[in-house]
Amino acid sequence: MKDNRTQFATRLGVIATTVGSAVGLGNIWRFPYEAGVHGGGAFLIIDLFFIFIIGVPVVCAEFIIGRHTGSNIRGAFRVLAPGKPWGLVSYIGLAASVLILSFYSVVAGWTMHYTVKSAGGFTARMTADALHAQFDTFASSDVLPVVWTLVFLAVNYFILSHGVRKGIERMSNILMPMLFVILLLFTVNSLTMPGAAEGMRFLFMPDFSAITPSVVLGAMGQAFFSLSLGLGCLITYSSYFKRDTPLLRTSLITAGLDTLVAILAGIIIFPAVFTFGQEPAAGPKLVFEVLPSIFVNMSGGAVWSTLFFLLLFLASLTSTISMAEITIAYFEEEFGMSRKTATALSIGIAMTLGMLCALSFGALDGIKIFGMTLFDLFDYTSSNILLPVGGMIISVFVGWVLDRSVVKGELTAGGGRITAMGVRCVVFCLRWLAPVCIGLVFLYGLGVV
Repeated sequence: MKDNRTQFATRLGVIATTVGSAVGLGNIWRFPYEAGVHGGGAFLIIDLFFIFIIGVPVVCAEFIIGRHTGSNIRGAFRVLAPGKPWGLVSYIGLAASVLILSFYSVVAGWTMHYTVKSAGGFTARMTADALHAQFDTFASSDVLPVVWTLVFLAVNYFILSHGVRKGIERMSNILMPMLFVILLLFTVNSLTMPGAAEGMRFLFMPDFSAITPSVVLGAMGQAFFSLSLGLGCLITYSSYFKRDTPLLRTSLITAGLDTLVAILAGIIIFPAVFTFGQEPAAGPKLVFEVLPSIFVNMSGGAVWSTLFFLLLFLASLTSTISMAEITIAYFEEEFGMSRKTATALSIGIAMTLGMLCALSFGALDGIKIFGMTLFDLFDYTSSNILLPVGGMIISVFVGWVLDRSVVKGELTAGGGRITAMGVRCVVFCLRWLAPVCIGLVFLYGLGVV
């Protein structure tokens, strides 16, 4: 590990940054719906199982690589496997981070737009059809989505240009508590609604008859993607960990809090959906059409709508900060750039590609590659190809190639309470279970299985 490398100042900062990296829009608009329509509590049990056998071990693997080398994703593999092709995974992570940051920032820009509109009362007293038309008009505009994408990325630049401690850690220590406070406020409000009981049944009532092979594969994918695995975020962040940071405990806390956010999102959403007679939905339709139509009928709807879109903005921001840091650390350490120059270059690339993604709903809608818009192409390439491949390589590398003494040393450093059997269990998951499960997720994403 590099002795002069900047490190996170506190353990709270470690938890806030790593959980912030994992928590994102998918926790709020994907997980609750998937759980509700695919067996409720049964899906949740399966998801937790895969988080334990895939998520936590692969998080540990990324932490081991990052903390042991104290380097960016490219430098880490150059230290651990010099002159060998394992380092190719670093370019997979870099490419995925650029693509995801580009299209993710478009949706994050939408959340900023709707936060402002909600605060101004512009969505009040609108019908569901009017809200649907409003969203379509906004998303297909050639101006506003681009502007909000650029504004969102400018916020990222401001935070990231201040460095690891004064930028990433300081803001994560502010943003993550804000996110959980808003979640808890919504949870209390939702549980007092008339449709709370029906919403809880939809989300938690086990229905094992709904479990099919495709649902199991979907749960595998949810467990994998929810923790931002295979991207290199956690390798980069863990390179800033102090030696006394317990890696296994941090992995468990990260996975646990990430799952808690997803469950709370379901508790927030479905009582409201059933109270106001709406159909459960997933993705942008849920958060930009269904929920706004609910808020307009609630007492204090403008306040709740503003808080909800602020929640989405916070979840987006903590995720994109970690994505951008992958390339920033790479540019800093591999090319000797200053922090501000590396940040400007990383955000500049994201702005350029982000504008193209934003316009793919409007002026560039007719441009298709393999039948997909640029937004969809970036999403498909990163989610279905790059991340699973990256996650599989990282699992195999730490499980089979990295010296066992390094794995054990990193897991037990900092007072990490793990027995020899515990180390063997982590290695077993990385050698066998994680690669097989991630391979199935990869094939499922490609439509092969």
